Order: sequence, then structure tokens, then C-alpha cells
Amino acid sequence: MVKVNFYDNIEDELLKFAVIISRSNNKWVFCKHRERNTFEVPGGHREAGENILDTAKRELYEETGALQYDIKPVCVYSVIAKDNVDGNESFGMLYFAEIENFEDELHSEIEKIVLTDKMVDNWTYPEIQPKLMEEARRRKFY
Repeated sequence: MVKVNFYDNIEDELLKFAVIISRSNNKWVFCKHRERNTFEVPGGHREAGENILDTAKRELYEETGALQYDIKPVCVYSVIAKDNVDGNESFGMLYFAEIENFEDELHSEIEKIVLTDKMVDNWTYPEIQPKLMEEARRRKFY
């Protein structure tokens, strides 16, 4: 069982992840990791001493090759799951990005990106990422 909560803000040092819901030319942007057959939105772990917005920008570039984009914070989210941080609540920052253009090649663990009109069916994190998408919609980011 996974529980996802949403907050308007939280102490910065508690933010461990950045996830970026992305669109380009009115299409959703999803990533396919080389080692999985599922899709996810770009995102990842914050590095030591890194500003959370810089984490989002770095992950967006690494996972999609986004070169020019407009990125805005949506909200803080948290995940509580038995297999995540010993069942303790972990926090991340959710962003929304409109990507203008991409680099020609990806240089990360991501095999490919997919631009599509609709949501994917086979999520890597089906108990988390659809809820993040819904919260961004609820907050009128799309």
C-alpha cells in the first residue's frame, strides 16, 4: 500500500526528489528506462548541496534532453510505502515543464522518450505518478 500526500510547502532540507510533469507541442513527455518496459515522468534524487529547482532542471535534461523549457513548481508531495525509506514519509517537489526543444541524443539511463496525446497505461510507479498527474491537473497546470 502506497500513500501519496500533497502540501503547498515544506522545509527545504526534507525535499529528496524532484519530479517534472512535462509537455512539448501539446503532447505529454514520458521516459522509458533502459532496464524497464514501463514509462515514467522525468525525475530523480536530489544531490548533496543541490537546490531542488536545480535538481529538477538537471533531471529534466538528463532524462529527456530538454534544452529550452519553462518550468514551474506545482507543489510538494510525499510518499509513504513499506519499501520506501523504511516506511517513513519521504518528500519531493513536483514541477510542470513546457519543453520547447530537445537535444538529439539522450546521455543517461533513459532509452527513449515518448511524446503522446494521452497518458501511458504501463507506469513504472502506478501507485504514485498518476496521482501526481491528477494533482497537477487539479491545480490547473494543464
